[in-house]
Amino acid sequence: MRDLFLDAARGNYTERPPVWLMRQAGRYLPEYREVRSDYTFLEAIKTPEIAERISLQPWERFRPDGVVMYSDILTVLEPLGFDYHVESGVGPVVENPVSGPDDVDRTHGPVAEELDYVGELLDRLGDTLGDEAALIGFAGGPFTLSSYVVAGGPSRSHMELRRFRAHHPDAFRTLLDSFSAVVEDYLRYQVEMGADVVQLFDTYAGVLSPADYREFVLPRHQRILDAVDVPTIVFARDMGGHLDALAESGADVVGLDWTVDMGDARDELGERPVQGNLDPAHLYGDAAFVRERTREIVEKAGPRGHILNLGHGIDKDTPVESVEAFVRTAKGIER
Repeated sequence: MRDLFLDAARGNYTERPPVWLMRQAGRYLPEYREVRSDYTFLEAIKTPEIAERISLQPWERFRPDGVVMYSDILTVLEPLGFDYHVESGVGPVVENPVSGPDDVDRTHGPVAEELDYVGELLDRLGDTLGDEAALIGFAGGPFTLSSYVVAGGPSRSHMELRRFRAHHPDAFRTLLDSFSAVVEDYLRYQVEMGADVVQLFDTYAGVLSPADYREFVLPRHQRILDAVDVPTIVFARDMGGHLDALAESGADVVGLDWTVDMGDARDELGERPVQGNLDPAHLYGDAAFVRERTREIVEKAGPRGHILNLGHGIDKDTPVESVEAFVRTAKGIER
């Protein structure tokens, strides 16, 4: 339910935790695979009627309390002049990666024009959902996006960007600023087109030391999240050692990955609303196991300001029955 979701995001008491899953519209669903057999990934996200259909597939199956638009964090590369495509088995490939320190000061084009297909998708979803579920928009964070354009694609260690930071610290800051500016405009545009909540995915920022996160990334997170007037969620992996820094980002809700104990996070963050944080691998267990682990998290999180989710995106081979058990467990809780 939309109001239940927004109440939790604002730190209010809820009779049960609202629930959704990161990457909930995806390859684990047979109906998704059927649609994608006719469209490439980029064709699907850039065709609003197809993206709407995919976005609503988990809603039609499970009725989660939040429906996230079917899109990708790399869409904002386009207004900055980067081109990319997706290769099977490889992932996104940036066709014109950053060539050096003189290639980072970029002014983005008009987001509402270049990413109008995202606006149309949100408009369509808002008309369908009404008040039945919160409509969730999202964007990638500046560090994660910078990693893609410097490395030219996915990177395990993000050493290419970290090396770039060491060799060219001023250019590194400029690149982060270029992405911060376009992400800020992009999230504002999503809100204008009907998003009830937006999540900032700076998933890879956890590879930085706490000092580097505070110096390079935190001020830009604050700038981005301060630009919108709906509830915001920030998510980065491997931040268990410095959740306090994520809390300083200004996000209304701190997303937790599965490596963080929910009880410890609550002790550290106080009344700050949180999201998470079932290990996605736990969804490979049977229904009883999923229910047990889910209830443990809900109990530790308490009745105020908790949005139930996974600690990262759902894996592509996850059994549908386990997702159903996860959502049903949340919906069956009575306080």
